[in-house]
Amino acid sequence: MPTIIVTPLADLEMAIRRDRPSHIVTLLSPEHMIETPPGYSASNHLRLALDDVADVWAGEAPPAKGHVERLITFGRDWPATSPMVVHCWAGISRSMAAAYIVLCDRLGPGSEAEIARALRIRAPHACPNPLMIRLADEILARSGRMIDAIQSIGRGTIAAIGERVELPVHMSEL
Repeated sequence: MPTIIVTPLADLEMAIRRDRPSHIVTLLSPEHMIETPPGYSASNHLRLALDDVADVWAGEAPPAKGHVERLITFGRDWPATSPMVVHCWAGISRSMAAAYIVLCDRLGPGSEAEIARALRIRAPHACPNPLMIRLADEILARSGRMIDAIQSIGRGTIAAIGERVELPVHMSEL
């Protein structure tokens, strides 16, 4: 079953060993960016250097439209025959937003609320980055549905580091 696995950076190496993903998405601040893991081609590792901020003025490298467009293109190119691992520093905000965005794009308009509910059930600690969600909602022409869906699930439980979360890529398995 194809899945998107969300994990904090500290658990990335273990996720690579255990899950053998075909694709990896790294969302880290520019000063903490990692190299492509051994055994992976750069084309299967999307590295997005961006800060975890909710407003463009709040960081030196805020999420931008180009970051989200690259994420969507990368998600569309993923064949979903093997897992995709998505990680940020803590596995709570940027990576959860990225997984949500890829799933919303893959599952199409009208799926936003169901994906958000599934995210909350599987990840009580999830707090998807609101700037990334706003940008994706605009790019995918979702008329605010992605924003509303994430707002409807609330902030989630407070956690310093998230736990590994598996999200299926088929609506029937959410």
